[in-house]
Formats: sequence, structure tokens, C-alpha cells
Amino acid sequence: MSLRLGDAAPNFKAVTTEGEIDFYEYLGDNWGILFSHPADYTPVCTTELGKTALLKGEFAKRGVKVLAVSVDPIDSHLGWRNDINETQSCTVDFPIIADDKREVAALYDMIHPNASEKATVRSLFVIGPDKKVKLIITYPASTGRNFFEVLRVVDSLQLTANYSVATPADWKAGEDVIVVPSISTEDAVKKFPKGVKVVKPYLRYTPQPNQN
Repeated sequence: MSLRLGDAAPNFKAVTTEGEIDFYEYLGDNWGILFSHPADYTPVCTTELGKTALLKGEFAKRGVKVLAVSVDPIDSHLGWRNDINETQSCTVDFPIIADDKREVAALYDMIHPNASEKATVRSLFVIGPDKKVKLIITYPASTGRNFFEVLRVVDSLQLTANYSVATPADWKAGEDVIVVPSISTEDAVKKFPKGVKVVKPYLRYTPQPNQN
């Protein structure tokens, strides 16, 4: 099954480094990030899990719960976690799913035969509190993920879920946003008291509405 944006994120039960979990129960009403790794003891993924652990406070500020998945068994995960903590100067305390039967990988279409017959590709899913898939990014094995970009996208997703705005190219939290086309300029002026800058009838900016 190929997941697409807006699809319901499949629920599952799994053994993890933090005990057995039910995915939906683990997320609760939070946002979630599920990201996959081809195998344990791989160098790029070691740095990624370390970076995720070091950004724990940033994810928590945004109400985001993270968990990783690899097709190796739990004993391997526990040993790898020790290496990550040692080499990346961090404490990995989020779940790493032991998906040795590749059940989660199948649910989330993480096995791409042209890349590998048995290992997961390096996909990352952002899942909203409504349990819908909001973002899918797939990286090649040789390129480490940019977790500051992941945080930026989460900021955009959370903002645009609550206000009638979109975010422009290279947007970062605190910068002006775009008024969505479905709102007339007359209504936008009423809706956004900080002001509306009209560049073109279809291109209108306003200060980020949820910041002072």
C-alpha cells in the first residue's frame, strides 16, 4: 500500500526500546514523527538518531512525539542505542521499533524493491493529531536528514492548520506568511488585524498571526 498525504496513518502495535506500544495510544493528541532506518549500526542513521535526541526539547515545545523504526530485532536496537548515546553525546529515550517481521515497514511502504529487497528506505512521516499523514520525505541512504528542516515544516503545518495562511519559500517561524487564495482581500483585512500587504491580487502577505 502506498501512503499519500491526507491518508490515515496506519495504527500498529510493536515492541520498542521503550517497551510495547500502540502507535495511536503513544501519540495521543500530539503530533507525531515516524522515521525509518535501513538497519542498525549504520553511520548516517547513528547521527540522525543522535540529532533527534539532542533536539528533544524542540520537539516537546511543538507537542511532537518521535519514534524510529528499523527492521532489526530489539537486542540489536539496545546495543545500537548505547553506541548512539556514546558517539553522539546524547540520550536516546524515544522508542526505536523492532520491526524484524517488517510489519510496520509494509504498512508504511518502506520497502522499495529497487533500493533494497529487505531493508527500509529512509522515509519520514509527519502525522497530525487527527492521525492523518501531513508530510512524507524519503532520503537516499547516503544523505543525512536535515532535522531543522523537519522542525521548520512542523512549524508551518501547525500554523497553517489553525489559520487561513500558507508559508512561502524558505519561511521560518516569525516571518510573514501568505494569505490563502480562498479569502478575499476585504475579508483578509478584517481577519488579520496586523495588516495585509497586497503584492498581487493572488499574492498577499500578513505577519504571522500567532506571534506578538
